[in-house]
Amino acid sequence: MVLSHGVGGSDESVHSTFASRYVRASLPRFRMPEQSIPKEAAYQIINDELMLDGNPRLNLASFVTTWMEPECDKLIQASVNKNYVDMDEYPVTTELQNRCVNMIAHLFNAPLGESETAVGVGTVGSSEAIMLAGLAFKRRWQNKMKAAGKPCDKPNIVTGANVQVCWEKFARYFEVELKEVKLSDGYYVMDPHKAVDMVDENTICVAAILGSTLNGEFEDVKLLNDLLTQKNAETGWDTPIHVDAASGGFIAPFLYPELEWDFRLPLVKSINVSGHKYGLVYAGIGWCIWRTKEDLPEELIFHINYLGADQPTFTLNFSKGSSQVIAQYYQLIRLGFEGYKNIMENCQENAIVLKQGLEKTGRFNIVSKDSGVPLVAFSLKDSSRHNEFEISDFLRRFGWIVPAYTMPPDAQHVTVLRVVIREDFSRTLAERLVLDIQKVLHELDGLPARAPSGGDLAALAAAEASQREMDKQREVISLWKRAVLAKKKTNGVC
Repeated sequence: MVLSHGVGGSDESVHSTFASRYVRASLPRFRMPEQSIPKEAAYQIINDELMLDGNPRLNLASFVTTWMEPECDKLIQASVNKNYVDMDEYPVTTELQNRCVNMIAHLFNAPLGESETAVGVGTVGSSEAIMLAGLAFKRRWQNKMKAAGKPCDKPNIVTGANVQVCWEKFARYFEVELKEVKLSDGYYVMDPHKAVDMVDENTICVAAILGSTLNGEFEDVKLLNDLLTQKNAETGWDTPIHVDAASGGFIAPFLYPELEWDFRLPLVKSINVSGHKYGLVYAGIGWCIWRTKEDLPEELIFHINYLGADQPTFTLNFSKGSSQVIAQYYQLIRLGFEGYKNIMENCQENAIVLKQGLEKTGRFNIVSKDSGVPLVAFSLKDSSRHNEFEISDFLRRFGWIVPAYTMPPDAQHVTVLRVVIREDFSRTLAERLVLDIQKVLHELDGLPARAPSGGDLAALAAAEASQREMDKQREVISLWKRAVLAKKKTNGVC
């Protein structure tokens, strides 16, 4: 019997992908391999690993768009090799960005004349937009303080404790003190009264959130504007407002057109919004819009000409892709006001369906509001046996990614689960999620109570110590009362 053996130098093209030596052998993970491999093998290796990622459509933790129409996907693919910063080489792409800026500025009621162009810039997301807006506020404040002969080395910014981490990054990276208004039980957004109380002469701006990451709630920008206007009149300051509308900027104009939060309020000087959230574009696009040219200091704008023509630029990075800018323009003209309104109404309706389904279980408190960003934040009524983190973990078995987290100070004792309702989260998926949550609850009910964690044990020990102290105080008060009564009896007149 003759045993045949493969020849080491045989043509790899006759082997199946998974039988080739490139796939059967391990590749170095942290060093570049010495030899090249065929493109088919490279694709298969990477594709196989990516299969272990979660399904973006079922990632209910994220506000970021996970679906776009095939026609837009074609435009994105066709422009993926265009560097947006090469404005002279790609003038049409630059024109599309300018159109987007002006459309969004009008959507936010910027005070523009008939032929006046808006002041704004496309960014890689709201984080960069917030950095740019913050820098503009800081520079304007510095210029004002220098002109008045006052020190300008201790700027601060007032926000709620519910702000996204990019505000903390701005404060740390650009040396600005972050003054946070603490939250309270049942009130998970910035209190305008407390915020204005924290404002001083060194406050470069107050940042209001239109759509809290925690529960989707809109902060009261109108009340903040009124209170701050009064304080400015009393002190002679001119502290402005920035609105972080990363999530709510593409929701409020369509669902709550009468709500005053934007440039209709005189102290609102700049607004950021995420095109890749409810602007309905894939990740990688944000916008920052300024009220007027005077609100963006000219010295922050750079002018370059080594790409062929004079080009003004105000960004933290330089090169970036053009695809997301083109995709944003596609959505704005494809959907129009009518299309965006229909999508946001549908998201809101699906949020209500999910909320009602959760309420029918009788097991949850709803933390989010009916108005605001279409999401549902909820917590267990009784978490003595099992908690929200366990529900989040068990839901992953069904493919759902639902985050559980604790609230910021001073509401950190509250733990919630949050489901973000995006365009591609259908009514069917909302109903299915409720059914899967019910299955998880039933499964958890049949399991032993969770073992207390280190944090739980510490909290329990603190509670017991507090109770012992209270019992001791009650005992002292009781003894004191008895002593007083006994003294009254001995000294009283019969």
